[in-house]
Amino acid sequence: MKKYLYSLVLAAVLGGNALNAQSVDQGKKFYYYERFNSAKETLEKVLAANPNDINAIYWLGQTLIEQKDVEGARSLYQKALATNGNAPLLLVGTGHIELLDGKKDEARQRFETAISLTKGKDVEIFNAIGKSMVDAKDGDADYVIEKLTPVTQQKKFNSPETWITIGDAYRKKVDGGNAVQSYQRALELNPGYAAAKNRIAKIYLTQQNTEIFLPAFEDAVRIDPNYAPAIYELYFYYFNRDINKAKDYYDKYLAVSDPSPENDYEKTAILFASRRYDEAISTANGFISSLGDKADPRYYKLVAYSYDEKKDSVSAKKFLDEYFARQKEDKFVPKDYEFRAILLSRFPGNEAEAMASYDKAIASDTAMESKLELMTNAAALAKKSGNRLGEAKYLGQLYATKKTPNNVDLYNWGFANYQAANYPTADSIFAVYAEKYPNEIFGYLWRARANQAMDTSMTAGLAVPHYEKLGEMARTLDAVKYKGQAVSSYFYLVQYYNDIKKDKDKALEYIDKVLEVDPTNETAVKIKEVLSKAPAKKTSSSGATPKKPAESSGN
Repeated sequence: MKKYLYSLVLAAVLGGNALNAQSVDQGKKFYYYERFNSAKETLEKVLAANPNDINAIYWLGQTLIEQKDVEGARSLYQKALATNGNAPLLLVGTGHIELLDGKKDEARQRFETAISLTKGKDVEIFNAIGKSMVDAKDGDADYVIEKLTPVTQQKKFNSPETWITIGDAYRKKVDGGNAVQSYQRALELNPGYAAAKNRIAKIYLTQQNTEIFLPAFEDAVRIDPNYAPAIYELYFYYFNRDINKAKDYYDKYLAVSDPSPENDYEKTAILFASRRYDEAISTANGFISSLGDKADPRYYKLVAYSYDEKKDSVSAKKFLDEYFARQKEDKFVPKDYEFRAILLSRFPGNEAEAMASYDKAIASDTAMESKLELMTNAAALAKKSGNRLGEAKYLGQLYATKKTPNNVDLYNWGFANYQAANYPTADSIFAVYAEKYPNEIFGYLWRARANQAMDTSMTAGLAVPHYEKLGEMARTLDAVKYKGQAVSSYFYLVQYYNDIKKDKDKALEYIDKVLEVDPTNETAVKIKEVLSKAPAKKTSSSGATPKKPAESSGN
């Protein structure tokens, strides 16, 4: 009988442990789907039943970190570590907190101890260490690759999470090629692992490669319709392209995600995207009124955008100012600064602040394509407001930032400097243009004009060699197409040699060049007639021809 009772107790304990483990797995599953509220609730229930469940403690701490409650995670790990000082998973969790605190050496020591305690054979420990390193700003991606790659060679290895973490480490190193390969290895181990496909899509999203990232997000949803992060990405993609399609994706997202204030905001944003601006304003103001200081600051931005669409810049600026006063610094996106710059530019006296806001937008944008777009837009706004120096500055940034700038980029930058009366810079830019594009006329033309602008009196002769070159290249490249440039060059040189150098013979040479290019040029014909006439000799009152000064001096 005693043996029978013992068996029942053992079965009950084992059954309870199995149920408990299943609940931790459920919490981890919610975490995977980024349903952090559900994950927290599930794991807290596990710990209520068994306060010493190490796995539940670790994953609850990770969930709290995702919810930006680092202090809560710190307290949880410290308390658990006080009674379970040798629990490898708790050591890793504590190391994660230390990494977030910037204590890299202490964290590394925790990780090495955890590896030692598990004799380097526990894949879960390696995954947890890699996750911590990738997540923290001060994490060492090379350390992750070094430690986790050998794990993939272990016998019976079957952890797609390991390859995901290695891929995240490569992504942290901005090595997209190896990151994608790692994510693909995760999919080989588990074809239904939507997170891997989602990460592949995000890499190509940063490259603005729509042909790859859009089908990849769609594949992630296809292989796992419950994977909310990919559904949200599709909603976000279509938000400004096809609002009906975006709404369909958002409805799907709501069905597989946790309720949250963010969801209320997105539903209000859909009203804006649907051009239902009055409804968007009313709904957003309703949340602002009911939630007070707890209202998402983005509601103010949404109202600002709505008023802007209604051509009410005064109200738009009022709400955007409120948004900037309430939003946390790390929550601003580049477009926030651009929108602020555009609004500010509509109110006289704010031009400098508007350009400073564009500077912030450009500095904060890490995506190459959108960064270039911001520079282009900033240059256009500066030009519109008459700020030619500002236009030149942004076009210079654009040229320097582009991987393969072209002749148009270089020309626009040089011309903007010319328009800004920044002639020495314009000259140097068009010198580069002439060198890079010797078979185009523009480098020669604008070097001549820039030097002419620097020497309006002609006394220094700065533009002379450049007009000589312009005339030569105009005839060499296409005498018919560039006839006007050749003629204007030669006329400049006629004036220089006649008026400044007093060299009529040289002036006549250039008049002849004008007539070579344009034989019927009436102005050139008249000037030649004038220059060809010998100057009349002056006579004295007695009718005698006066002597030269040298002769009259008796020398």
